[in-house]
Amino acid sequence: MINLIMELLKRVFTSILLLPVSLLYGIVTGFRNTLFNLKILKSKKFNTPIICIGNITVGGTGKTPHSEYIINKLQDEYRIAYLSRGYKRKSSGFILANDNSDAKEIGDEPMQIKQKFPNIIVAVDANRRRAISKLEEMEQAPEIIILDDAFQHRYVKPDIAILLTDYNRPFYFDYLMPTGRLRETRIAKDRAQVIIVTKCNQDITPIEKRIVSKHISLRPYQNLYFTSMDYGEITPVFNNIIKIEETERNSYSCIVLSGIANPKPLYKKLNKIFRDIIPLKYPDHHSFSKGDITKISKHFRECPNEKKCIITTEKDAMRLQTMYIPDDIKSNLYYIPIEPKFIDNNEDNLIKQIREYVTKNKGMHFLH
Repeated sequence: MINLIMELLKRVFTSILLLPVSLLYGIVTGFRNTLFNLKILKSKKFNTPIICIGNITVGGTGKTPHSEYIINKLQDEYRIAYLSRGYKRKSSGFILANDNSDAKEIGDEPMQIKQKFPNIIVAVDANRRRAISKLEEMEQAPEIIILDDAFQHRYVKPDIAILLTDYNRPFYFDYLMPTGRLRETRIAKDRAQVIIVTKCNQDITPIEKRIVSKHISLRPYQNLYFTSMDYGEITPVFNNIIKIEETERNSYSCIVLSGIANPKPLYKKLNKIFRDIIPLKYPDHHSFSKGDITKISKHFRECPNEKKCIITTEKDAMRLQTMYIPDDIKSNLYYIPIEPKFIDNNEDNLIKQIREYVTKNKGMHFLH
């Protein structure tokens, strides 16, 4: 109890110390947004319909799985481009992904998209305006561009802005950095046409959804959706690896290797599948080193259970594929993908909204 009180006092004291920094940060970001709102700084609208998927908080809200969901629904109807800055890639400038690209060149999330959807265009560039212009100059130009994690990149005017917020730490209860996790003030949510509350419990009740809706305070032009995260099949990271039979998993020890913002839901899921789990947690988008591989190998080899495996996230798997992995580790290394599941089975409404916009507004071009 004493330790809990001390930890609480420490957090309160730290928040008080950081509050002036958060106020200064809010002034700077608020002034920048005002310049865009007054059109002193220009947001450019392009010919190609642009779907922006982002958030106003630091940390994972499920941007990549929701991007994948939209791509999967629309890839047979439109030429789609996925554009990212390629966070923590080792390259720079504009790059079009190809069959030889890896996570070092284009980043882990774009690599994940490219592997899963090889027939779409995947590009990376920190300069989104330049990248979109290059994409529109292609001989087979995209008909839709999905702009990843660009809610704050206001130099590009999206046609549909999708804002994600984690049900377990919603933006309306958060504070500006560094006191909290907000990248900008809560009022920024008004720029979105679609708001998706992610990582909900599948059995969320109607009254819980109404409470969330009230806190968000939707505008008349905004649509609200609720999604949970559904885990897919445990899949080998490398080819020619035998899958772990579902009937045998409860006898396995599992080393959980994660470089994501919040691995707790993953731990909870794998605890239900395997006999026991051994967490190895790294920072979000961690660039694994030779030393990390040595440490992971040591943990694996020292695990006393003969039946053992290593499970990582799909995003982490993209980075691990570029590393030298010892054969005994490689043959026991798996990832578990995640995908969003719409709570009310109303996902068709979101896809319909995108389709209708693309149909009605294709070809429009002006400068805001």
